[in-house]
Amino acid sequence: MFFFPFKDDNPTKSTPIISYSIIAMCCLIYLFQASMSQNEEFFLIKNYGATPVLLINQTVSYWYSSISSMFLHGGLMHLGGNLVYLWIFGDNVEDEFGKFKFIIFYILCGIGAVIAQILFNVESNVPMIGASGAIAGTLGAYIVLYSRAKIFVFAWIVIFVKILKIPAFIVIGVWIGLQIMNVFDQGSSGVAYSAHIGGFICGVILTPIFKRKDTKIFTLKDNKSYISMDVENENSLKHIPKFGKDKKTKNNFWDL
Repeated sequence: MFFFPFKDDNPTKSTPIISYSIIAMCCLIYLFQASMSQNEEFFLIKNYGATPVLLINQTVSYWYSSISSMFLHGGLMHLGGNLVYLWIFGDNVEDEFGKFKFIIFYILCGIGAVIAQILFNVESNVPMIGASGAIAGTLGAYIVLYSRAKIFVFAWIVIFVKILKIPAFIVIGVWIGLQIMNVFDQGSSGVAYSAHIGGFICGVILTPIFKRKDTKIFTLKDNKSYISMDVENENSLKHIPKFGKDKKTKNNFWDL
């Protein structure tokens, strides 16, 4: 069985301006990247991607790259996969934390992801780029705050394609499980799985600090069955790419 999410049933009280702004910034920067020559893009990634060995050995001023790297991406699949997850899960976390605190939370999770990748491979001279370390932190927050919220997913079961509603703790739990399973294969895949895990852990740890005081965690969002079928009124859906990359990369950078 293969599945990927495309929306949730968890409405928000306010417009997620910060999440939308991050999505817009990432798209605009990617268009800027796409307009560059190969050498120009290499220079951009080298200087604004987060390279573990440089972060360890150079001055503190280079740590700006742990933030700038969050807005660079290695391709449309990389960009689209990351932003779909931010689109689905970021609005609720932003709604809970408030806009300013969500910015701080997002940046801290991204930095935490970079630190995790450094700890896993301190001598790496390969730049890390991508938003998924920070977005993994958002997933960590979501599972703490809305573990039983229903997520709509496309599910491919043998030759059948279905639309399912699955609790968030299953969808996100499967995702983090895959990151853990693949962490020792990241050298050949080009995906910084340890950064994903680090960002996710940061999100789980920081959520009790950033949430509203009266918000309970790990509560039942609803009392319906764990998994239900919902195939009505879903006629105009588009293909949503997977989170991150899933094939051996020929790039000279890590996809986050």
